[in-house]
Amino acid sequence: MLSDKLINQYIQILKEELVPAMGCTEPISIAYAAAKARQVLGQLPTSCVIEVSGNIIKNVKSVLVPNTGGLKGIEAAAAAGIIVGDASASLEVLSHVELSKCDLICQYLKSTPISVVPSKSPSIFYISVKVAHQSENAEVTIEDYHTNITSIVRNGAQLYCAQQPSCSNDVNLTDRDVLNVKDILEFASIIDLNRLDDIISRQIEYNTAISNEGLCGNWGACIGKTLMNMESCAVSIRAKAAAAAGSDARMGGCSLPVVIVSGSGNQGLTASLPVIEYAKEWHCDKDTLYRALIVSNLVTIHQKTGIGRLSAYCGAVSAGCGAGAGIAYLRHGADYEMIAHTIVNAVAILSGMVCDGAKPSCAAKIASSVDAGILGYSMYASGHQFLGGEGIVSKGVENTIKNVGKIAQDGMKSTDQEILKIMVGDA
Repeated sequence: MLSDKLINQYIQILKEELVPAMGCTEPISIAYAAAKARQVLGQLPTSCVIEVSGNIIKNVKSVLVPNTGGLKGIEAAAAAGIIVGDASASLEVLSHVELSKCDLICQYLKSTPISVVPSKSPSIFYISVKVAHQSENAEVTIEDYHTNITSIVRNGAQLYCAQQPSCSNDVNLTDRDVLNVKDILEFASIIDLNRLDDIISRQIEYNTAISNEGLCGNWGACIGKTLMNMESCAVSIRAKAAAAAGSDARMGGCSLPVVIVSGSGNQGLTASLPVIEYAKEWHCDKDTLYRALIVSNLVTIHQKTGIGRLSAYCGAVSAGCGAGAGIAYLRHGADYEMIAHTIVNAVAILSGMVCDGAKPSCAAKIASSVDAGILGYSMYASGHQFLGGEGIVSKGVENTIKNVGKIAQDGMKSTDQEILKIMVGDA
């Protein structure tokens, strides 16, 4: 029986993770820092220096910044934050921008020196925006996750400093180490859904809306539409298409918000939309859908805890495994063996797919990740599984999840560096 303390921790984790964001979260985080820096400065900056870690460069280089008229890149994200950003809106910092203001962003980019320098911080997630106007200056620093401001400085005076130095991912958040598959299933089955109705209903509403936009419009590489135009339109195809279409729109600069998971809109789409699609196909009631989404979200977060927010390991894989677990829950409830083996099977199928930044091809990787989750479930439902000792699979789902974390955090460090070198060289 789960303790009240653990139940409250799980609720808090979901509230911390399932938050709305507009656009790819890394450029939006830059825009947020820039908007806050201008607010602290108190006037329009005449110069700007942005210091960022390599993973931020990787995830901002190729994605469009929403409500900017098609601009992309770090400088564009910072300029948008400075000119039209609402710092009080956090990851929806660019959500209320009039189209007429896009020209002002372009003019500011042309007339104002904005430079980008690599960070010397050991933090994988690091953004510092320094702005100045004549003798006045201000600096805002974000570390470890997208809204975690750790320092605010104005004219050399420290206005704010995080109480503890940043030393690990997810500092100041609820401890994710309390997560495990067995407790996730029990939590999803017993929790009073009234306590989570607002965030789960918002996830369904927001993510379904941007998915529909991706299927109707011509966004990105149109992966979702391509899947839907295939000869067979089985639920497995529709599930992949729904998630991919949301990413098509999001990577293409669509201004509709997404409810994110583990700091990623693409992971939020992947963890939710396939489960929603299967629930419609199987005529599941609202409560069953909500509990399945809780499973999918928490399984995704659990896997990402060992991997880290940013990595060379594609986060969509973890969310695809989460979706497979959620789909299994729709059909079998809190069947531990079924869901644990679904996760292990899915991990064995696709682990190692690299993250080479946010861009249109993310939608195709999402489709592959959802496919792995569905196949992992279908395998075990048919009496088949991958066994401990085969590759990275160890006996027990928790041990296999730990293996993935080791591969992503330790084994793929050099991979991350090589990816960044290739991307920076391919300007």
